[in-house]
This record gives sequence, C-alpha cells and structure tokens, in this order.
Amino acid sequence: MNIRHIEIFRFSIPMEPFAIATGTMDYAQNTLIRIHTENGLVGVGECSAFPMIVGETQDTCLVLARDFARLWKGKNALDIPARLAELDLYIAKNATVKSAFDMALHDLAAKNAGLPLYRFLGGEKRPVETDITIGIASAAEMATKALEFVHSGATVLKIKLGKDPVQDVERVRVIREAVGASVGLRIDANQGWDYEGAVQALRGLEPFGIEFCEQPMRSYNDHLLPELRRQTSIRIMADESCYDHRDADRLIKAGACDYLNIKFSKSGGIAEALRIHEVAQQQGIPCMIGGMLETRLALAANVHFAYAAPQVQFFDMDTCMVGHLADPIVGGIKYDGFHITLSDEPGIGADVDPAYLADCESWVV
Repeated sequence: MNIRHIEIFRFSIPMEPFAIATGTMDYAQNTLIRIHTENGLVGVGECSAFPMIVGETQDTCLVLARDFARLWKGKNALDIPARLAELDLYIAKNATVKSAFDMALHDLAAKNAGLPLYRFLGGEKRPVETDITIGIASAAEMATKALEFVHSGATVLKIKLGKDPVQDVERVRVIREAVGASVGLRIDANQGWDYEGAVQALRGLEPFGIEFCEQPMRSYNDHLLPELRRQTSIRIMADESCYDHRDADRLIKAGACDYLNIKFSKSGGIAEALRIHEVAQQQGIPCMIGGMLETRLALAANVHFAYAAPQVQFFDMDTCMVGHLADPIVGGIKYDGFHITLSDEPGIGADVDPAYLADCESWVV
C-alpha cells in the first residue's frame, strides 16, 4: 500500500491562555498530517508542539513534515518499522512531529485491516475517566476553577504548580479546603522546583492527600530523584525525564520514580509508547497516558493506545478541555462528563471538518 501524497496543515486551535511553570500558551500549536495511499485509504495524525517542554514549535514541525513527506512518498505505508526508522535516520529527536506521522501510519494499518486501532494493537475496551487540569493562577482563582470542575462532575483534579514552594503549598491547601476530602488531587510541577524547593513543597503538601507529583525537577536532576523519593511520602511520576523506553528503564532501575507519564509528543508516537509500556509492565510500574494540547483526534489515538496498554492506570486526556475555543473534529473521542468513549470505526475513527481545514495554511507533497 504505497503512499501517493501527504497533506500537511497548520492546525492552530484558538484557546484561552493556559499557564504552567515554564510558560503560557494562548493557542494550540498543532500540526495535522493526512497520508493518502494509492488504494484510496487516508491515514490521519496530529501532534501538538509545546516548545517549552519538548523543544519544538509549530513551525519546526511544519518544516520537518514536508521533509518527511518527501522521504516517504511512493513507499509502503504498511511497513511501519521501516518508515519510522527513516525518520530517525533523517533527524535526531523531534519526537513531536514524528508522532503525527507514526499516528497516521497506525491509522492506515488499522483501516487496511478493517479494525479499530485498539483491536489492531491487541487491546480491548475498558472504562476511562480523565482528570482535569487547573493552570497556575492565584490560590483563590485556582480554588474557584476547582469547584467549577467538581460541580460539573470531575472526581480527579490535576493541579499545575512549580513556582514558589510556599505559594504552591498554599494553592493546594485552598483547593483542598474548597473541594473537600473525596476529590482526588494530583500535582504537576513541570520541572519548576530545584531539589531544595521540591523537598520543601512536597513535605508541605503531604497533609493534603496528593496521589502523586509529576516531574518535580529539571530532567538534569534525575540523579536526585531517588533521594527526593526518600524525603517525601508523595509518589513521583517521571514525565519530561522519560522520552523513550531507554529513559524508562534507566529511571526505574535507579529507583527514581514510582510512575511514568507516556506522551506521544515525547515518545515519537505509538510504536515507542508501546515499548515504554513494555518496560513498565515488565518491572511493575504503573503509567499515565497524557498529552500537550491535542484535539479529540489525537486523543482518540491516546484512548486506543490505553485500551491496548493495561499498565496505563491513570488518564490525563483533558487537553482539549483546558481552553480550546474550537472543536473541528469529526468522530474522535466522546466525553460523558469526564468519562471517555470512542466508536469501533476502523482506524482511529476521527478526522477534521473540511471547512475548518479550508482556512488552514497547507502543503501537499
């Protein structure tokens, strides 16, 4: 099944400003890939650039997408290992844009087999409930937002922190007081603290029933994570420290984390995400599936992956719920409150409204 041509779209999604420890995003810097094959099937893939985390912008993704399309044109879309190896040989890293191409290939392979992607990957449906993220603001503003989410049915909140440890503890204290003891609280520092600040913050947060803390420090401080775990009862989840299965193996063997956060934008897509999951499964480490600022299209691929990855026990699939002002997706995941379902259409089961794409800058290779 050879590739005839590839469409590339600057897939920007307007959104309310969203703040984390390392910066603020006021639109989703997404890229959409549509791979057309000679037998008429079309595979779709989406990535969401988050420059302050992964080091890619929408523009770097779009430039490389054109190079990747030229590299793949006329080649067999079903030979996924060969196609992905070509991208890695062409350029190191750049996992975000690679993930869109990986996703499109998996969409094509499942469509060619006449199967929803999760069944193509050997998975089965199970209940999925996402948390919902609160961006960094004042303690009072964050507590107000937390209450809004709880009143709309949220049972697990993910709180962005990573600023001043004393103020971060106060943010969580006020939120816990507002929502009560029954609501699950997770925190994500996005590498914002140094070691001393992480110890101070985590010890101060222990009374508030925190499920886990994502990425308390910069990844260059990974060697300090084992000692940090000894200094606090709050469990540690590696996010920006874990890009691929080698990172996963290194962190687990060093005793540096309790959990791993898998994101296609870090791993380069589904193929490497499955390898991370395999390492975690072998060593008994639970995982979370997360994302950047993807639409319901890429989130559908996340759910398909989660159905095929039993070690994924935490779900952070709220990326289009944290301020997206447009939803141009046809198909994709469906939300019932914070519970997520998807159809059994072949492949990912999602595409984009052509009317929305008509207004997007695009290229055909």
